[in-house]
Parts: sequence; C-alpha cells; structure tokens
Amino acid sequence: MKSSASPARNSFRAPVAAALSSPDAAFAQSPLGQTLMHLLASGSASQRQIADYLLRNQMRVTALGIEELADSCQVSTATISRFARDIGQKNYSAMRSAMAETLQSLLQPVDKLRRTIQRRGRATSPVTESLEYAAANIAATSDALSPPAMQAVVRRLTRAKVVYVMGFGLSANLAGMLVQHLQPFCPHVVEVVGIGGSEVAAGHLVNLTAHDVLVVISLPRYTLDCIGLASFARDRGACIVALTDSPASPLAELADHALYAQSTHPVLPSSASTALAVIEALAVALMVSNKNNVEKAARLSEVIAAYLYGGEHGVPGPRKAVFRQRKAV
Repeated sequence: MKSSASPARNSFRAPVAAALSSPDAAFAQSPLGQTLMHLLASGSASQRQIADYLLRNQMRVTALGIEELADSCQVSTATISRFARDIGQKNYSAMRSAMAETLQSLLQPVDKLRRTIQRRGRATSPVTESLEYAAANIAATSDALSPPAMQAVVRRLTRAKVVYVMGFGLSANLAGMLVQHLQPFCPHVVEVVGIGGSEVAAGHLVNLTAHDVLVVISLPRYTLDCIGLASFARDRGACIVALTDSPASPLAELADHALYAQSTHPVLPSSASTALAVIEALAVALMVSNKNNVEKAARLSEVIAAYLYGGEHGVPGPRKAVFRQRKAV
C-alpha cells in the first residue's frame, strides 16, 4: 500500500513505493525495481514492454531462458540482451541472477503457493486452487499493510467536498460496494459510472474540482476509459486515490495515494477478492476515524433495523408477524 505524491507529476522516486501492500510493490521498492519502474514510465516501447513483464512476473523470470522471455514479451532475444545492458547488467544471465538475488529477501506468499501448486500438479482442483490463491493474495496484502497510508486516504476522504468513485467492468461492482460504505460518512459521494458507461462517467466528472477526491478502481485488464478519465481528474487538480494491483499499473503513476491489492489468479485475468478486502478495511478505518462517524454508524444501524429479517431491536420477522396476525384473528 502506498501514499505519496504522484510519480506522473514527478519522476519515479523511492517514497512512491515506500508504504507497501503487495509483493509486487515490495519488489518495485528495490533498486532493481526502481530501475524497471523508471523504464516503464519513460523507456522505449520495447523497454516498457519488458519492464512491465519483469515487474509482474519476478519469480517466473528467474526460471526462464532468454528465448522464453523474448517470446513472452514478444520481442527478439537481441532486444532482451540490450535491455539487460540498459539496466546495468552484463548480459541476460546477469540480469536474471540480479532478479533472483532481489527476490531472496522478499518472501512472497503467492509465489510460494504457486510452486506448491505446481508440485501437486493436476491433483489440485480448480476450485481449491482459486480459493488458495485468494487466501494468499489477501495474506500478501495484509503482511505489508501500511496503516499510515490508509489513514492518509481516510483524511483526504473526510476533507473532500465530493468523493467520486469510478470503476469499469467488474471493477464497477467494487466501486458500488465502496460507495455504499462511504455514503453514511462522507458529505457527498458520487458513483461515476453506474449503468451509464463512459458518457455518464465523463458527465459526472465535468464539475470535479481541486476540493474533490476521485477513487479509481482498476485491476488487469485495465480499461482505457478509466485511465483517460483519471488523467482528466488529475489535470483538474483533484486528489486521485487508486485501488489497483501493482506499481506497474498505469493508474499508479496518476495517483496521489495508491492502495495495492494483490490480484494474482491462475485462470482469471485478475482476482478481485483482495480489492474487496481492502475496500472493507478502508471503510472500517473511516468509520472509526472519529467519534462522529461512530455515532453515525450507530444511527444507521437503528434506522435500517426495521428492514432486517428477524426483527432486530424487537421488530418481528415477516413470518412471525403473519403468525401473530392469524392467532389474533
């Protein structure tokens, strides 16, 4: 998890990844990771492509030959060799060794799980594998959770005149969940996309100002509209909070504050389970941030109690109420 000035407004700096919430972010903080992040932001097309792959597949790269990496990045082996020299390594073998040495100090739960699963081979059911990845993703994010970074986001949300929340595709569902959590505690919350798509989203952001916060949620595969509208909001001076998977995400360079949720999955493009867990953690941090919010939460519980099945606070459930009516007759 990270809270820092946006590297889009300034070139990549060490503080950008200082507060971490995922193994990818931990790797990005290392000297080698920072070099790759620099090329990801300002390198040539081939350099960006290779840097992106290395940042997302650190453990896998240590077991790949140069031809396999070239195929994965869709470049030539000569380009891979040149890239290794560009980042200060003698050759590809030296670069791969540097990757391995960096990873030795970064114990990654997801990668440990991946190796375990590979050893088990076909004995693991897809259902079990998916659930195990979800658990490992959450563990990886939790292990490096930065409470100060979360509190920095809470402070920005609390001070915002309007909080806009944006997510496209599957991330729209996550955005809706966050909106539900924020509404009782923020003066004005706007779900940017809703059912209207990009045109409605753009319309909502037209009146965005420097007093507002845009929370943008996007996991692989990233949508162009999400990135474009986040850039628009940044240009308007709004505070950008990104909930995404990695410092290699295109949203990371746009954000003032980034919350990283590990999203590795063996089949799906990405897993949203950890992002949902981070949303719930953010909601809890906001709720307990001051006494007024605690009181608001209590009042909210009282208001909705009458609508809950089972009759919380003495309100009878539907079946129980019908039985009493029949008995009275």
